[in-house]
Amino acid sequence: MSRGLTSDLRLSSGPVLIRMLDRKSAPSHLKGLMRRRLNVHTLSMFLNTLTPKFYVALTGTSSLISGLILIFEWWYFRKYGTSFIEQVSVSHLRPLLGGVDNSSPSNSNTSNGEADSSRQSVSECKVWRNPLNLFRGAEYNRYTWVTGREPLTYYDMNLSAQDHQTFFTCDSDHLRPADAIMQKAWRERNPQARISAAHEALELEDCATAYILLAEEEATTIMEAERLFKQALKAGESCYRRSQQLQHHGRDTNVLVYIKRRLAMCSRKLGRTREAVKMMRDLMKEFPLLSMFNIHENLLESLLELQNYADVQAVLAKYDDISLPKSATICYTAALLKARAVSDKFSPEAASRRGLSTAEMNAVEAIHRAVEFNPHVPKYLLEMKSLILPPEHILKRGDSEAIAYAFFHLQHWKRVEGALNLLHCTWEGTFRMIPYPLEKGHLFYPYPICTETADRELLPMFHEVSVYPKKELPFFILFTAGLCSFTAMLALLTHQFPELMGVFAKAFLSTLFAPLNFIMEKVESILPSSLWHQLTRI
Repeated sequence: MSRGLTSDLRLSSGPVLIRMLDRKSAPSHLKGLMRRRLNVHTLSMFLNTLTPKFYVALTGTSSLISGLILIFEWWYFRKYGTSFIEQVSVSHLRPLLGGVDNSSPSNSNTSNGEADSSRQSVSECKVWRNPLNLFRGAEYNRYTWVTGREPLTYYDMNLSAQDHQTFFTCDSDHLRPADAIMQKAWRERNPQARISAAHEALELEDCATAYILLAEEEATTIMEAERLFKQALKAGESCYRRSQQLQHHGRDTNVLVYIKRRLAMCSRKLGRTREAVKMMRDLMKEFPLLSMFNIHENLLESLLELQNYADVQAVLAKYDDISLPKSATICYTAALLKARAVSDKFSPEAASRRGLSTAEMNAVEAIHRAVEFNPHVPKYLLEMKSLILPPEHILKRGDSEAIAYAFFHLQHWKRVEGALNLLHCTWEGTFRMIPYPLEKGHLFYPYPICTETADRELLPMFHEVSVYPKKELPFFILFTAGLCSFTAMLALLTHQFPELMGVFAKAFLSTLFAPLNFIMEKVESILPSSLWHQLTRI
């Protein structure tokens, strides 16, 4: 009888068997066992009915979706320097899941430290006017005409507009019609509207700021810009003399200094370097307190062009002081002078055999100091990365400052024999001294973490911003890349070998459910039949 009943149980279908057991008042644990086996049997039947085409479609769709996520994550990382999924997780999901409350007393010291570091980073991420900025009409616009690319970003030009309003306007402009027109012109976004306003102001009187605007934006050559600046100088000097008598000459002083500095830069660009040096020296003597224009950096570049290294050293002795703000021009020019003393005879093989001499050690230390201040410069000087036109504003220690320095000073490094070779052999040694540059520096403050964000605003989209320290790829980019590759491989194998991959999928699923079946059998053997009966009813 028992054998016959067992054979009937095996041959009967699941629902019929359950009804038979119910009618015969079978034990409750046997009914629960048969219901569980019925569920497994249904799942097995469903998996057996799936064709290889379903697996191909499943893996192909998974590969497509993960590939799209990978492309978006990579684009977002290249543009903003962070993972979109990680950013959303930290910004939105973390508070919902119970993030750390920074306002708690236990974290007060940490919060204060973070506030101090943020204040320091904000001060270090101040954007400065580029002392060697080019002329918009004669240089930036010509680049746009030739290449079709815009070398200046909207953010950079907006900062320039703010500078012009600060330098060239004052509260008394409404008293003079021409100055009132120029006050509106500096606020115009459309270049043609600004130029038209400047011409309108000149029809009323000789207006220095109107000549400045035309020289900067309408002149298509440096010679034409110089001619307009000379006219601006005549008008500016007369206004300056009148304002001195009234003892109210803040704006007119700024105008006069700006005109003379740009005239000196015109002379430098037209090859009259000695004349440019004389104009810069006279300007620095006449207005020694106006350090915001950084005229000494223009002077250093002109003196290097004349190869007047003694005067360059004298300027550095005055401005390379611990109490004064540093720049890439100061640090790298000091390194160039010390490298010049040893670079012509320097050989890495000989130095490794006999060791570095005192002069060579001083040169290497100067290079390490410069690289620590701005680690982006060497790649441009060594031509490991292509140069673009420098922006009108720079961020100290950032990629924008490195571009501005290398654009004008690469020729001076090439002129010193062996200087680039010495730089090539020694610059990477800096990073061994500062393994954690964002936390602790060696000669300067830790490297600010905000430079990448600010440089992306200052530099055009077609330029690949240099990032320091080099960021590793976020986890989600690596994860989606692996997921996309794995699912694509599964889709290909399923399409080529459908029967074999079907067997593999069934074996994988049965292996996956094996621990669950084992646990269910153990639970069934341990629990009493009455408790199992109640659970099955629930």
